[in-house]
Amino acid sequence: MIEWREEGMVLSVRRHGENDAILEALTHDHGRHAGVVRGGGGRRLAPLMQPGAQLSFTWRARIADHLGHFAVEPVRSRAAVLSDGLALAGLSSMTSLLSFALPEREAQPGLYEATLTVADLMEADSLWPLAYLRWEMGLLDRLGFGLDLTRCAISGTRDDLAYVSPKSGRAVARDAAGEWADRLLPLPLCMMGQGPATIPEIVQGLRITGHFLENRLAPSLGDRPLPVARERLVGRLSRIG
Repeated sequence: MIEWREEGMVLSVRRHGENDAILEALTHDHGRHAGVVRGGGGRRLAPLMQPGAQLSFTWRARIADHLGHFAVEPVRSRAAVLSDGLALAGLSSMTSLLSFALPEREAQPGLYEATLTVADLMEADSLWPLAYLRWEMGLLDRLGFGLDLTRCAISGTRDDLAYVSPKSGRAVARDAAGEWADRLLPLPLCMMGQGPATIPEIVQGLRITGHFLENRLAPSLGDRPLPVARERLVGRLSRIG
């Protein structure tokens, strides 16, 4: 029998038979990991297992390759997020992208900590959309599709970076863009940690990360469509801006 215990965040839950559920979680040491929760479809446990909730997991299986079973205990419900429509859209986008993008059972310590940080901000701080944008940038980076916004891909300058190449993900200075400017992605200053982070700028940044999620990450995973939850979040933010 193999067993481990660890705290983690619920990414998704689906019914399994009449009373059980298959739960997918993100943990520090075991990454994206699934297991059956006996009684997970019932009245007692189902309310605890909302995506974004933090639980204590005990996973057991006869051999490592088996799906195994989770025993769960509540740690943090994130009820404040569940009562805020915009924050809930952000949390749903985050958990859906993690479930979509991460390989199974690979430790994700840095990403796990970053995810908890953003989820905590969603409960307490209206400025979380900028943290979410930077979280998506970090997700791309950890999966091998990171953006390089440090210097111009053409001239090498670090000044007046205004665009991102949709092919390379590298920044391009305004003067260096020339006649190609209309084919590049406008680069908001907030993606470089500069200037005020307005909602329209954050939406602009999410269109950049969305381009690389859709055109670089998704094809590497079999060209599946991005989770609808992410589109809903961008739509809500666009209406605010």
